[in-house]
Amino acid sequence: MTSTSAAHPATTLPADDSRRVATLLGLLFGLAGMGSSSAAVTLPLLGPDLGVGSGLAAWTISLYVLMLAVTTALYGRISDLVGVRGPLLAGLVLMSVGALVAAVAPTFEVLLGARVVQGAGAAAVPTLGVAILSARYEGSVRGLAFGRLAGTAAAVSCLGPLVGGLVESVGGWRAVMALPVLGALVVPFLWSALHTGGSGARLDVVGAVLVALTASGMVLLVQSPSAGLLVAGIGAVLLVAGVPAVRASVRRRPDGFLPVEVIRNPVVIRSAVAAAAVPASWFAMLIAMPAVLLSHGWEAWQVGLAMVPSALVALLVPQVTGPLLDRVGAARALAVAGLVASAALLVAALGAGLVSAPVLVVAIIFVTFAFGLGQPALSAAVGDAVHEEVRGVSLGVSTLLFLVGGSIGSAVVAGLGGTVGMAGALVVLAVLPLLGLLVLTPTLRRG
Repeated sequence: MTSTSAAHPATTLPADDSRRVATLLGLLFGLAGMGSSSAAVTLPLLGPDLGVGSGLAAWTISLYVLMLAVTTALYGRISDLVGVRGPLLAGLVLMSVGALVAAVAPTFEVLLGARVVQGAGAAAVPTLGVAILSARYEGSVRGLAFGRLAGTAAAVSCLGPLVGGLVESVGGWRAVMALPVLGALVVPFLWSALHTGGSGARLDVVGAVLVALTASGMVLLVQSPSAGLLVAGIGAVLLVAGVPAVRASVRRRPDGFLPVEVIRNPVVIRSAVAAAAVPASWFAMLIAMPAVLLSHGWEAWQVGLAMVPSALVALLVPQVTGPLLDRVGAARALAVAGLVASAALLVAALGAGLVSAPVLVVAIIFVTFAFGLGQPALSAAVGDAVHEEVRGVSLGVSTLLFLVGGSIGSAVVAGLGGTVGMAGALVVLAVLPLLGLLVLTPTLRRG
């Protein structure tokens, strides 16, 4: 069920307009993703430079992903209240400030703080980018716009290791940390597409804090296999205490930060849980492929070059995504994305076992296709299942679960890779998309 509001009704604007806006939003999304994909190649250098080991250095990625995940719902809910312009600008300012401070950080502790700020800002982009397209377009134009956003974002993210490797070779790891600042250059070209309407209601601050802390616990618990018992304990405490607190908050204010309409909507929850397997595969491959190739003598820029074919595929995926969404619907498109992601992980496991770059390249191309289809399918499913007044927070919650999937992928590869080998870890992870299909089955039957 959908409805539109007078503040920002969905309209059938020209295809050229949707192409421009979706591409620009995808560029922003990709630059936010590049905050992790490009920074990953700098870990072997920044650790010794700041006097920390590789385990601690990896927290520059983990904390960024943590904040990226837990603050998405906050931006989504705020956009329901005041529109997207203010929250998006605030997020980009935080992302830019965090990136600049990270680039000049004198100590590792300052670097971690900067990455937290950067991740909290970057979280505005995925949720609000989809919210802009949901409010601005409808029908087949919207499906094409979703696909173009996901394809552009995936292409830019795939180029992250190559860009990071090249920039690092010229300006060092600090220059790589500053790359997300480029997102600020996109804003003037998007200004007219950023609506400022909203319900005007006040933000439920208590509800927002409780959801953020509970989400933090969930992400920390997922990351704990590679982060240690202390992180597991903190995550467990936040999650165990947070779930009943959030439930009580929803009972107290059914229309508060987390509207009861959203959490009781089976399409939103099932679609998000099923879709989470796609970024799990994506993040796993972004870690596994460089790890395998770097351990066999490849340079960072060479690994990045191997990912260029997947970036090219990402740019072509929108040509398939829009028509496929129209033809089979969002739920079936999610199912296709899950099957492709599972197959890609099995191919990647073969590539890791054989240490075959061509096989790994094929695997990440499959994963890129799955991401380019799964992310817009999730956006379409959620956008069509809720009212306009809660669309932002619905997209935020679904994006939160989507990104938690990414944390699962990276945690499984990092945690099991050292014990059962990278190929074994990828085989284990290949089961996750199939479990997502089971969750999605009631929606598929209804469709």
